[in-house]
Amino acid sequence: MIDTVTIRRPDDMHLHLRDGDILNTVLPYTVRQFGRAIVMPNLKPPITSLEAARAYRERIVTAIPAGSTFEPLMTMYLCDDTDPAEIKRGYLERVFTAAKLYPAGATTHSEYGVTSIEKISNVLDLMQDLGMPLLIHGETTDPSVDVFDREAVFIDQTLTRLLERHPALKVVLEHITTEQAAHFVESDNSGRLVATITPQHLLLNRNAMFSGGIRPHYYCLPVLKRERHRLALRRVATSGSRAFFLGTDSAPHDLQAKEASCGCAGIFSAPTALEAYLTVFDEEGALDNFEAFTSENGRLFYGLPANAGTVSLVRQPTHVPEFVQTRENQRLQTFMGAHALPWRLINLPITDIH
Repeated sequence: MIDTVTIRRPDDMHLHLRDGDILNTVLPYTVRQFGRAIVMPNLKPPITSLEAARAYRERIVTAIPAGSTFEPLMTMYLCDDTDPAEIKRGYLERVFTAAKLYPAGATTHSEYGVTSIEKISNVLDLMQDLGMPLLIHGETTDPSVDVFDREAVFIDQTLTRLLERHPALKVVLEHITTEQAAHFVESDNSGRLVATITPQHLLLNRNAMFSGGIRPHYYCLPVLKRERHRLALRRVATSGSRAFFLGTDSAPHDLQAKEASCGCAGIFSAPTALEAYLTVFDEEGALDNFEAFTSENGRLFYGLPANAGTVSLVRQPTHVPEFVQTRENQRLQTFMGAHALPWRLINLPITDIH
């Protein structure tokens, strides 16, 4: 039995840091594990300009603990009227790593998002020419579609058409949740379509939301799905395929916002993200593929250099704190809070890997 796993310092390829008090509280949890993170732009108001992205990046950098080499990778929030010139300038000046497509109304602060793919076709053409990745929240917002079917319908009705119209566009299908999405990405041989997978969609199925009553802290978008979907995600995540990689979608909300009559979607997984992922790889007998999923596949797709240094985890139970408290007394419920995970992250000195 392997009791210690050491990997090159990984990257979180899908992360919500929020702003202000919450940003200052949650960022250190990511920094202790990851070398970089793709930071989501759905603030309120969202990051829709080069100026806004630079200002947000500066707030993140200011909050990074002293001595860290963590790098936030910024994204632009696409709208129906996004200016292609702003996209091009931001990408060429290396402010924007990617652009994010939220279908209007699909998730938290997506009301400013895209109402029709056709309205941003000129932006997608430009991104294709630049080699700039498009990150997609892949759900239809058609109210007639069942919430558990929205990802599959989006793939059939929107994503397939988008890929056909833009045959060289680099696309990340974010936080996939279904057997259909796993198969769709796995079946693509172009190398330009990939997917991120969250820890909650690997560890839980939709029963978790209704165990003994409503469990709002297991509510996220896309929602948890049936067991067969969870098993499909575990298979592709641990398979060694370069098309799948780590993206926590860690999304903190104050406790009152989660436990409201109309609660917010989002799961705050940053404190024990690597422990949660490693639990899955261990259970699937796929420890040899853990480093590729966490540290290699994502950076290779984005064309990033390997991080310096390593992180190690030992087979020792980690008790997950139920809450994290901010300086302004907001309480953030943690993923798997008050439970134990069988692995523990230990921070070792930064050393180069040759």
